[in-house]
Amino acid sequence: MYHWRFLLLTLTLLLGGCGYNNLQSTDEQIKAGWAEVLNQYQRRADLVPNLVNVVKGYAGHEKEVLTQVTEARARVGSIQVTPELLNDPQRLAQFQAAQGQLSSALSRLLVVSENYPQLKADTIFRDLQAQLEGTENRITVARNRYIKAVQDYNLVVRSFPTNLTAMLFGYKVKPSFTVEDERAISTAPKVDFGAPAPAGGKAQ
Repeated sequence: MYHWRFLLLTLTLLLGGCGYNNLQSTDEQIKAGWAEVLNQYQRRADLVPNLVNVVKGYAGHEKEVLTQVTEARARVGSIQVTPELLNDPQRLAQFQAAQGQLSSALSRLLVVSENYPQLKADTIFRDLQAQLEGTENRITVARNRYIKAVQDYNLVVRSFPTNLTAMLFGYKVKPSFTVEDERAISTAPKVDFGAPAPAGGKAQ
């Protein structure tokens, strides 16, 4: 019994000295960061149906923009988000692209809303727009934290001697968001409600 306890203690000390605990810690930080990213993206997706319905009430003939937003949200929802996605650069890129398309579609929707003074004055619309902007800001913060977590983890995986421990236990470098994606996805839509409506705009 004493022999096994001594072996277990020795193994624990060796793993700690080789960075095993650090690998565990940084990996958990990635999981927590990713969960928050998904939480904020879901928060945004949940706002879309109500936002589309309010805009449709004042600008129903803006079918192209409304359709783009609805389809972009559907593409986001069709992507199966599993733990394996974090280790698959191609699937992560597809996820990022879908989120970027939704961001672009929402930006176009908010720009179109500038043509409809009554829509801009609608209390529900203004509340939804404020929630959307707040969510976009939270997405940016969550993404930046996730990117930092991945950087910290990848540094541990690549550094000696923890790289040996990483290879032994199957820890590999993880992909992250790219600079291009960061610009496309994390820029919060901006609408100036104080600006005058473009010439020709009218409320329905």
